[in-house]
Amino acid sequence: MSFFKLTIRDVPIERKLVLVRADYNVPLAKDGSISDDFRIRASLPTLKYLLERGCKVVIMSHLGRPDGRDESLSLRPVADRLSELLGQQVQFVDDCIGDKVASAVRSTAFGGVLLLENLRFYKQEEANDSRFAEKIAKSTGARYFVQDGFGVVHRAHASTSAITQFIPSVAGLLLEREYSTITKAMEDPARPLVAILGGAKVSDKIGLIERFVHVADKILIGGAMANTFLDYKGYAMGASKLELNQKETLDKIYWAAGEKVGGEHVDDFIILPTDVAVARDTSIEAKRKDVAVSDVGFDELALDIGDRSIERFVRQIDKAKTVIWNGPVGWSELEEFAHGSARIALALASQKRRTMSIIGGGDTADFVLKWDGGDGQDFGHISTGGGASLELMAGEKLPGVESLLDSRK
Repeated sequence: MSFFKLTIRDVPIERKLVLVRADYNVPLAKDGSISDDFRIRASLPTLKYLLERGCKVVIMSHLGRPDGRDESLSLRPVADRLSELLGQQVQFVDDCIGDKVASAVRSTAFGGVLLLENLRFYKQEEANDSRFAEKIAKSTGARYFVQDGFGVVHRAHASTSAITQFIPSVAGLLLEREYSTITKAMEDPARPLVAILGGAKVSDKIGLIERFVHVADKILIGGAMANTFLDYKGYAMGASKLELNQKETLDKIYWAAGEKVGGEHVDDFIILPTDVAVARDTSIEAKRKDVAVSDVGFDELALDIGDRSIERFVRQIDKAKTVIWNGPVGWSELEEFAHGSARIALALASQKRRTMSIIGGGDTADFVLKWDGGDGQDFGHISTGGGASLELMAGEKLPGVESLLDSRK
């Protein structure tokens, strides 16, 4: 399946000054150090490709949600870590527009790398301000713009959308791989395709659920989202977190599922937990207790899928050729209630050679990276973008991709 935009492979990039939009919105520890460098490591193939061709590489990114300039959200630690990963010094400049940037770019040699300061120190970034984008373009003097921050392409910001008005714009290798892998899994998967959906809210994933009703062979529902489905089915979920006023949405989902598989088979197509792990609070001392979904106490919280449901989910995964997982199936911050998510991770890792697994970004990616020690090699594809992967799976257009130059392929 050909990618529909030009990439760095399609343009004469050799010895050019290149501006790269990366996604270095990495988690930080309390002492300001980087606690997970997965997104930085994911950017390396594109950067190495450019450096091998003698390019001068200027990188821009955001970090967190600063309200103006906030030194605790500076990208300087990212420059230090990137230096270690690339095996060469990455220069850092504490701004992203203006004379200071222009001077730093001039002093960076071809074959060198410069990282700009946090774009979100300027409110114009999230406002998709074209004048701000033009200042970035002029300050860097870039010949090409390379979009490689998959985690931000679902947003029309100055560094994802407006910037493409001023510099010829192509995709990096990470963006191409993310887009092509997810799109193929949704449009032409090896079957059976099993979708695993967790997380908190049905309303956040309506488009995704509706699309999976059409493309998946089985849909497994866990997490707090399952509480809402079970409540819809008439089960009393006690004190569990659930969404109210979702009847119309779920009516529509179940109607579409019935049209696809027949009403008598819907509950074998959209598979809900039959038992859940409950506790009375979410403290570190909370103890897991498995109960049938019909036996949740009035003061109990459903915090994970139960052991019988875990085994049922794993049996479906064992039959699959493609698995797409978006959202933990329990309160995975607590080990007692991460059993379901951990068993799903183990099932996917155990059959990596025969099943293509795609892990949606965000909380699901964070969980599996911690589960397998941080390198992600046990899974087919771990997305760097939570919202972007969700919207792409749902069939929505991504502004940061649509604005790139079209391929003639």
